[in-house]
Amino acid sequence: MKAEANALAQASSAYLRSAQHQPVQWLPWGEEAFARAQRENRPILLDIGAVWCHWCHVMDRESYENPEIAALIHQSFIPVKVDRDERPDVDSRYQAAVQAISGQGGWPLTAFLTPDGRPFFGGTYFPPEDRGGRPGLKRVLQAIAQAYREKPNDVFESAASVMAVIDTEAFAGQRATVNPAIIGQIVATAQSMFDAEHGGFGSSPKFPHPAVMDLLIDHYARTGDAHTREIFVTTLDHMARGGVYDQIGGGFHRYSTDEHWTVPHFEKMAYDNSELLKNYVHAWQVTGISEFASTAADIIRWMDSWLSDRHRGGFYASQDADISLDDDGDYFTWTLSEAAAVLTPEELEVSRLHYGINEFGQMHHNHFKNVLRRGPSVEELAPRLKRSPSDLADLLAGARRKLYEARCQRPTPYIDRTLYTSWNALCISAYFEAARALPAIAVDAHEVRSFALRSLDRLLAEAWSPSTGLKHVIAYGEAEAEGEKAASVTRVPGGLDDYAFSVLACLDAYELSGDATYFKFAQSISEALLERFEDREHGGFFDIETSPHPAQGALTARRKPFQDSPTPAGNSAAAICLLRLHAYTNDDRYRTSARHTLEVIASVASQFGLFAATYAIAAVLLTQPHTQVVVVGNDEAADRLFAAAAAPFALNKTVLRLRDSEAVAELLPPALRETIPQLPAVKAGTTTAVVCTNFTCQPPLNDPEALRRALAVTISGIGKEQQQEGLAGQGS
Repeated sequence: MKAEANALAQASSAYLRSAQHQPVQWLPWGEEAFARAQRENRPILLDIGAVWCHWCHVMDRESYENPEIAALIHQSFIPVKVDRDERPDVDSRYQAAVQAISGQGGWPLTAFLTPDGRPFFGGTYFPPEDRGGRPGLKRVLQAIAQAYREKPNDVFESAASVMAVIDTEAFAGQRATVNPAIIGQIVATAQSMFDAEHGGFGSSPKFPHPAVMDLLIDHYARTGDAHTREIFVTTLDHMARGGVYDQIGGGFHRYSTDEHWTVPHFEKMAYDNSELLKNYVHAWQVTGISEFASTAADIIRWMDSWLSDRHRGGFYASQDADISLDDDGDYFTWTLSEAAAVLTPEELEVSRLHYGINEFGQMHHNHFKNVLRRGPSVEELAPRLKRSPSDLADLLAGARRKLYEARCQRPTPYIDRTLYTSWNALCISAYFEAARALPAIAVDAHEVRSFALRSLDRLLAEAWSPSTGLKHVIAYGEAEAEGEKAASVTRVPGGLDDYAFSVLACLDAYELSGDATYFKFAQSISEALLERFEDREHGGFFDIETSPHPAQGALTARRKPFQDSPTPAGNSAAAICLLRLHAYTNDDRYRTSARHTLEVIASVASQFGLFAATYAIAAVLLTQPHTQVVVVGNDEAADRLFAAAAAPFALNKTVLRLRDSEAVAELLPPALRETIPQLPAVKAGTTTAVVCTNFTCQPPLNDPEALRRALAVTISGIGKEQQQEGLAGQGS
């Protein structure tokens, strides 16, 4: 019999609503919870999790659905539950607190707070009883309640010291000059941590580091360094062939539990797939390896099928790992008998060898379950199976199709249809990258571009207001489906990530579409970013805007995120969008703000290692001349010029496509408006391409090969210059 619904029944978040029938009388994060805690002088039990989080659901079932534990909670605590995807501002602060307290982080996050919300104790997953070296939640609850009753001074002293730790990320100290050597230092860190046998960095567990990949790809494009190429090629190849990639459905799981990229945590996140999509596109650009283009196309196939609103535009947040707590990725894995039931003997024979489908697999909860990963190629298997590679390729294609169709008949892990502004912006930018650079054989560039534009239009229409700014949530899919609950959807203000990523998506849209409306949106949102988030005194950006209302709990801490988490760090992304705007406007406000932002941690950035990769990318844009290619024309010749301009990859190179040659002046950004329209070829309406570096434009080109050569010289020349600067900086 279900318990009576608690206060979470009216929540917009699917994760919070999943706890509405628990016997714990949860309250959502907000004024009511804090007012009650202070009125009753009770500590707060804070649970932070996510709908895709396996161990969050385990702890829910083991502990929070247990009436005995619920009674212990109600005796001494005010219970508050938070969706980390919905409230990243709350999560980031209490993650920092629990890491300071216990040395651990992750989800579920279990924190104990003073009535005003300051953390004094916490951890991650607690079993109900002492088990496996972990203290049981029952014992923890009793001990915390006793400490709060008998030693309140100690509790409040601990809370004050933890809050001091949380506040340290404000970096309000002395700024330092940004040295280009930081780029080489972060590259060197990646080189030193590279696992040459399996790809990736370090040992298990292994996470993708997309910003590091892009930094390495850019470094290789400029320098031709063979070792750098080996790092990103090996890593991307092993990831795409491993179990961390869904070999049947497409798309990447969140991370690998082992160093071989074999057994993943099976949830799939929008932000992982958006950033890895960019990696595979960029790796294709600099290597021409067809596997990278096909992997990128396969990510898009999965996102199109499962993670997007095809009618209205927009990208959903995530796909869960499991359908229940009794399985571990069973939807994605296969026993030999399950595969044999849907494949012909010939298909099974080649699939067993290629995908590693054996009698015994890798899953601890079910030893017969196999995580599919790619082994020997059809060329390698052909002599062994006495068939031609083309025959084996056809058999594998048929087997993959049948396995996918059979899998679709299984109960499907939950799709969280919430549309988050920041994650949508990342996905939109990734789709633009794919539409710009992938070969026609891989994707339908027009369809990919069109969906990205439709998604951005929805973001701008539903999440952006010049008066109130950006919302963090564009739409809650479940609330929309249940019309009567849509009215209860609360507005979560946008954070730094929402603003910075949205500006970048608007600039990407402008460059690919030539529609100046998107450029104007980029300027408007960036002005709001500067107004609402910038620390004008010390430089950099706070992750949340200053509110006229008193901040609750640890939100009083002012934080400036510079470390990449799974997503690019907010300050680094903000610096990137401002530097890109400066390159189009020559408005020194943008460059000055970006420089001041990067100066905040310039003296210690290298200490962040791999987690400073987006910072290093921003440093590339700050310290190297920007290069813009403007392609004017709307015929096949313009298409060829655009393809030539888009082909080479460099972080500080952009390509702007203007199809209306008669309205060039109106479509160009301010910094180029006085130069390009005066060029004779442009005046004459001739299809042409113009390469501009640091606001100086070269003579127009109409030959794709000449354009390729010009860009090769520009990119490699800057690379040599940068290497020299980096070496000089390291030696000083």
